Amino acid sequence: MPANAEPDYVGLDVAKAQLDYCIDEQTEGRCANTAEGRAQLIAQLKRLAQPRVVLEASGGYEKVVVAELLQAGIEVCVVQPGRVRAMAYAEGLAAKTDRIDARLLRRYGQTYKLRLAVPPDPSATVLRELIEHRRALTTQQAEVTGRLEVAGPTLRRLLETQRAFLAEQLAAVEKLIDEHIDHDPDMRRKAARMLEVKGVGPVLVATILAYVQELGQIDSPQLSALIGVAPHPKDSALTCSPRHVRGGRGQVRAVLYMAAVCASRWNPILAAFYQRLRSHGKPATVALVAVMRKLACLLNRLIQDPNFVLVR
Repeated sequence: MPANAEPDYVGLDVAKAQLDYCIDEQTEGRCANTAEGRAQLIAQLKRLAQPRVVLEASGGYEKVVVAELLQAGIEVCVVQPGRVRAMAYAEGLAAKTDRIDARLLRRYGQTYKLRLAVPPDPSATVLRELIEHRRALTTQQAEVTGRLEVAGPTLRRLLETQRAFLAEQLAAVEKLIDEHIDHDPDMRRKAARMLEVKGVGPVLVATILAYVQELGQIDSPQLSALIGVAPHPKDSALTCSPRHVRGGRGQVRAVLYMAAVCASRWNPILAAFYQRLRSHGKPATVALVAVMRKLACLLNRLIQDPNFVLVR
């Protein structure tokens, strides 16, 4: 799009069964969230000079819509629902319907500078699906293990059968994840570099490859904020409140936390860093978040600089 061109912002509220859109103050509508309905919407959007669709992340229902819009050459911005709702509160807008949300999303795009969505890497998309399936299996495993502790003889037999089945499924999906990474040259190269760090295991590597495609392409402070391990100040006048991390990609942060626990014990440099923070009176959680941030920055540097060598 030319630098001086003004996009035609379109607000799009995505639901499982329907799509509500707002093209301008006079043009609003609704279509079914089906292949036929999305095709009709795309045909209508292509009549605009420079369409740019603004929609919220809707628990996965937006993925197909975003993919088809990008394939049709239409710009898309996927925004956080909480930020859009905060704008509604700032405007004094208490009512909420799908049509109101579509109007609000259009105004949100016109008001703020948003990042354009890019077509997802097919290989990363497949890996993300495998990672999400693995996470679902491990969650079920934890639930079954918890129930086994208080189960009677009859229920115990059923739960043990279920646990064995989940273990087989988990082994199968982990094998698929390893094979998928190994068959992709770029992923295989990045995985080998990240595994050089003590405390980094295959689960963290796969999670980062799936959810942080920006790794090695942005600065470390940006990466910390992207993952959600950058502490944000909350000061007012003479009050200096403790800083907290928030936002970011929770799927990555959860796995990175467990890697930081391991690195704080077995990685010589990060363990010394952790102990130094603890000796200065920092709480264990604060020190672990700092290790998480250091670990993320280290992985970013490894991918950025092929000549960067770790101290052994």
